[in-house]
Amino acid sequence: MDSPFTVILGAGLSRRFGAPKLDAQCAGQAVGSWVLRAVSAAGLPPGAVVVGPEVPHFLNEWQSWLRLQNPEPEAGLSSSIAIAARAAAAQGSDAMLVLLGDMPLVEPDFLRGLLAAAAPAATIQDDGRPGVPALLSRAMYPALRNLEGDRGAGKLLAQQPGLTCLDAPSGMLMDIDRPQDLARAEMILSSRGTA
Repeated sequence: MDSPFTVILGAGLSRRFGAPKLDAQCAGQAVGSWVLRAVSAAGLPPGAVVVGPEVPHFLNEWQSWLRLQNPEPEAGLSSSIAIAARAAAAQGSDAMLVLLGDMPLVEPDFLRGLLAAAAPAATIQDDGRPGVPALLSRAMYPALRNLEGDRGAGKLLAQQPGLTCLDAPSGMLMDIDRPQDLARAEMILSSRGTA
C-alpha cells in the first residue's frame, strides 16, 4: 500500500492551556514537533497540518509539511477533519492517517503497527471507543467532510465494517490540555531519553 496522507490536527484554540500549546516547549522540543518527529521516525513522508488563522511557530522548522488553514476553528474539531478529508481526496490518497498535534507521547512503533492494518483502523481510547491516531479509508472521506461539532470521527469509525482497533501503549494518548499536562509529558519524555 502507498503511504497514507498524514494529517496533524492543530487548529485548536488552546483555551484551557492559556497560550498556543503546540509551540510550548516540552523536553527540548515544541509540543507539535514531537508528533511530526514520530511520523517521520515511523518512515512516513511529510503530510499536512491543519492550523487556525495563526500558524504555530514550530512549523517554521518543518517547511516540507503543507499547511491547511481552518478559518473557523471555533466550529470544532469536525471542521478540521472536513478540511483534512478534502485535502486527502485532492491528493488522491487511498487512506488518511489522522493524529492530534497536542499528543507528544505518540510512538513511531505504534504508528507502524497502525499502518500495517488495513484502513479503517483506530486506536482504542481510554473510554473504549475508537479514535486517533486513526487510519481512515477513502470510502470515509465523503462522510468526514460532513461532520459537525466539536467531536472527531470516533462515531463514524465505530460504524465501519471491518474496523481494526489497536490498544495504545500506556500513557501514549495523553494530550496537552493544561500546563500540568505539559510537565507530566516532559517528565515521561525525559525518562525515555528522547529529550
